[in-house]
Amino acid sequence: MTSIYTHPCATELAPGTTWFKSSYSTQDNGNCVEIAALTSEVGVRDSKVADGPALRVRPAAWSAFVEFITS
Repeated sequence: MTSIYTHPCATELAPGTTWFKSSYSTQDNGNCVEIAALTSEVGVRDSKVADGPALRVRPAAWSAFVEFITS
C-alpha cells in the first residue's frame, strides 16, 4: 500500500504558509486535517506531520469534498 507521504501528488509548500485546523478537530491533537488557502489551490496536510508534504487540490474539488463529508 502506498503511503500518502510518498504519494507523487504530495508536495512541500513554501515555508511560512498559514495553516488552519478543521473546526471539527479535537484539541488533543488527534487525527486532524489542516488546510491552507493558496493562490489558486487549497493545501491539505496531516497535522501530526506539520513539516511533511501536503496535497494541493483545486478549490472546486475541496468544496465538493467538504460538502460530501458534511452532508
